[in-house]
Amino acid sequence: MLEWKSQEKAITQEEEGACKREIKAIQKELAALQQPIKQARLPVLLIFEGWSASGKGSIISKVISELDPRGYQVWSYADPTDEEGRRPLLWSFWRDLPPRGEMAVLDRSWYSRALTRLEEDRAAASGLVESINTFERQLGDDGYLILKFFLNISRREQKRRLEKLADHGATAWRVTDRDWRRNREYAARAEVTELLLQATNPVYAPWHVVQNEDKTRGTLEVLRRVRDALRAALEDGAPRPLPPEQVPWPLRAMPRLKDVDLSPSTTEEAYRAELKRERKKLQKLHSRLYREKVPVVLGFEGWDASGKGGAIRRLSWALDPRGFDVVPIAAPTPEELSRPYLWRFWRQLPKDGHVVLFDRTWYGRVMVERVEGLTPEARWSMAYDEINEFERELSRWGAVVLKFWLQIDQDTQLRRFEDRQSTPEKQYKITEEDWRNRKKWPQYELAVDEMLQKTSTEYAPWILVEGNDKKYARLKVLRTVRKALERRLDG
Repeated sequence: MLEWKSQEKAITQEEEGACKREIKAIQKELAALQQPIKQARLPVLLIFEGWSASGKGSIISKVISELDPRGYQVWSYADPTDEEGRRPLLWSFWRDLPPRGEMAVLDRSWYSRALTRLEEDRAAASGLVESINTFERQLGDDGYLILKFFLNISRREQKRRLEKLADHGATAWRVTDRDWRRNREYAARAEVTELLLQATNPVYAPWHVVQNEDKTRGTLEVLRRVRDALRAALEDGAPRPLPPEQVPWPLRAMPRLKDVDLSPSTTEEAYRAELKRERKKLQKLHSRLYREKVPVVLGFEGWDASGKGGAIRRLSWALDPRGFDVVPIAAPTPEELSRPYLWRFWRQLPKDGHVVLFDRTWYGRVMVERVEGLTPEARWSMAYDEINEFERELSRWGAVVLKFWLQIDQDTQLRRFEDRQSTPEKQYKITEEDWRNRKKWPQYELAVDEMLQKTSTEYAPWILVEGNDKKYARLKVLRTVRKALERRLDG
């Protein structure tokens, strides 16, 4: 158990002096390591958890005291804000990830929030553990050095420190009713905490439980571990996870692109009538989504000139403009390239009750980056599982997730390309890259077929949209979204 029991003699004045001198020396060593960290583009996460009044703030101050503040960021995570409460558990922590070459120091983290949830619902444990382990494994795969510290003190020592804080006007505000309740329930919370720590203790991101009743010794232990881990990572790289066991994803059978029947079409009259009906239905459903706080994530992929923009526009016309966003995805910026691949998509997730439409998506990794050789095969081949894990998190959060592939044939694409070139107001839509991509149709078709086979899950299915007739394609998108929302809201 985490209940602290002293096995050491009280620190002598001489020992304390030696510890403080070593602390000072290590602080200077840490400062000297910042430039090598930057040059090696090593991203570092220092996570501090522990009991209330266990000394997290004091130790964090010691860790950063000599560092250049331009190379680190300290994040303090108290109870979720309203903004955070309306997004997935891990959203805030994805959002705040440091870029390569920098350090983030976390005063509490996803573990504190997971423990709060477990206090309310023990049945959520397995899902929370899986989400946390997946998150940290993905960071490890991207080269992040993750150091996790739990500062441990006894219930008696915690009570003494809380009383000391409460007795002084300048610090009394720091002690809450919840702190006192958790002190009274120390044994029960220690049991839950220990189970969580044991379940989230991989070799590449292990827990370091630091006995911090003596703050000088505790500080020295933390500083030694941080210094040693940074040195080792600079020499050998951050510890990398082993490949996870193959997950039997709940996949739906998908046809090959060449087998899709592209003959479906509609008349202008039927199109206008059904478009009007679908828009009215979606308007009502969007209002219900907001009231019932159901998030919706829609992704649009397809061949160049397949009609993604037109489908997105018709869908957006049916939605309340205050409740949706359209996110166009282009080549990643330097800021995005300095962080894990999924970072920019996590940041764009909607609040509950809102809708986000991605015009191109996280699937660029297994299409464009694969075909164009922008990402090594070892990384893009891992992305299928990473993407399924990402979408599983969205589903667990409660989101409706749909992904559309707009399929056309090469003759249709050629006609649309030529129409764009010959129409002045459409010429901005056609680029040399579009023509170059067209020459690689077979390679892209192979990549898309594999993507559809490996990532069309029950909770985030792919919908193939027959797109040779744009009007038919738009109606199919609207109908599919409307039916999915009805199933969710009425099911």
